[in-house]
Amino acid sequence: MAEQVKRGDIWAKVGTLLHSGGGLLTAVTVAIIGLIGSNYLKERESVEIASRERMQASETNVRIYTELMSKREEAESALRKDMFISIIQSFFRPGSASLDERVLNLELLSYNFHESLNLKPLFVYLDRQIRQANAAAGQDYQDRLYKVAMEISRKQMLVLESAGAKTDRDVDIDALKDNPGGISLDPVTLSVEDIERQFSLFVLEADKKTREIRMRMEVRTPKDTLGNMETSTAEFWIGFFDFPMIDNTRLTHDQRCAVILNAFEDGLATITLAYFPGSYASLKEKPYYQEVVQKLMRTNSLMNTQVQK
Repeated sequence: MAEQVKRGDIWAKVGTLLHSGGGLLTAVTVAIIGLIGSNYLKERESVEIASRERMQASETNVRIYTELMSKREEAESALRKDMFISIIQSFFRPGSASLDERVLNLELLSYNFHESLNLKPLFVYLDRQIRQANAAAGQDYQDRLYKVAMEISRKQMLVLESAGAKTDRDVDIDALKDNPGGISLDPVTLSVEDIERQFSLFVLEADKKTREIRMRMEVRTPKDTLGNMETSTAEFWIGFFDFPMIDNTRLTHDQRCAVILNAFEDGLATITLAYFPGSYASLKEKPYYQEVVQKLMRTNSLMNTQVQK
């Protein structure tokens, strides 16, 4: 009996110790959790502060860069404006500039503004003046004139080729003597932005004095999946002073095509047919609202098709 009482006292003491130890353990656990939570919140706050500082620094850098670029563009625009006004005025003051100065001014205009201005009238005007000059000096000026024209066409074609398609053709000018109605070139099919078109070129006549060619172009575009075709026709003269970004033919879906004269000598001419998006045309060429809507609808249709796949 005494042993049972003694055991009961022992278990009672153990229970008391466990009860008091559980409270202590709970207190220690709560303290540890609070400390961990406090450290986590401090670390999170530090991370958020560092993140905000990085974002603020990034926004500041972007704002400074934007302001610098904006000021740079304003300075360049002002410089180009002053240059344009100074150069263009020289062509409207008869006798104020020599032929050499006018050729130089046209070179400056061409290299700086060829993507936004139609410079063909100035080229034709100077070419006519050069032909009226004496033979020795005139030939030198004419070589400079054609050199800059071909260089501008080459520069523009490098841009158009990167976004479009092209094909080269040789034209036998002497063959027009036996074919007064004109000669046809082999048709070619080109594709740009998943739109495939067939181009047919016809050489109607050639002017060897001005080195120009009169051509007719037929463009056939698939109208539907049944094989029906939509045909458009254009007739024009091309010469060395016709630049593709400016002198081009407007097509549907805000696209363009142009024919470039690369060479004209010894009864043989070399031309290039370029087919490219309308966004690569000159700055003065703006798409019609209908074309913009059609392009947006086509883009949405392609995106929906890709999502479904």
